[in-house]
Amino acid sequence: MEDIVKALKECYDPEIPVNVWDLGLIYDVNVDGDNVHVKMTLTAPGCPMHTFISREVKEKLQSINGVKEATVEVVWDPPWSPDKMSPDAKIQLGIQ
Repeated sequence: MEDIVKALKECYDPEIPVNVWDLGLIYDVNVDGDNVHVKMTLTAPGCPMHTFISREVKEKLQSINGVKEATVEVVWDPPWSPDKMSPDAKIQLGIQ
């Protein structure tokens, strides 16, 4: 799991200088042998970077030694809100 979190922390929404993990966009990570399934959301349903971000997450996960296949499921329920961000992300973005 440590390698997965590390890989997710390398993925960014190009419009926000915080990684998808600390933004709270990752809702679930399921590891089944050499397959990883991630359930995630985006900051807004109309996010124009939807395809770019989910593809980057998939590519980073598949670059982990021992991961054969990664799938990324983008969901909108529950909707994302700033309260899902890590304390570090809130500090970085100036949200108290």
